[in-house]
Amino acid sequence: ARVTIGDHVFIAPNVGLYTAKHPLEAALRNEGLESAAPITIEDNVWIGGSACVLPGVTIHEGAVIGAGSVVTSDIEAYTVAVGNPCRVIRKL
Repeated sequence: ARVTIGDHVFIAPNVGLYTAKHPLEAALRNEGLESAAPITIEDNVWIGGSACVLPGVTIHEGAVIGAGSVVTSDIEAYTVAVGNPCRVIRKL
């Protein structure tokens, strides 16, 4: 799936942007079924080292993602978000 990266985005080393999705049921996985969902990173975002962004996520403008975070859902604009799963801890 498409990965869209806006202007002035800082992406630290070892960041993973993963669009592939696999079924939870082993039998379906073994059949090779797979799908994908896009990732959107808007302008002026900063993603810290070794963060992992999962399928279907949008990181909105001006957000900061802490190092090592696992981003499983959309992140609001102008917030700081950290952790596994990644959660907003403050507004900017």
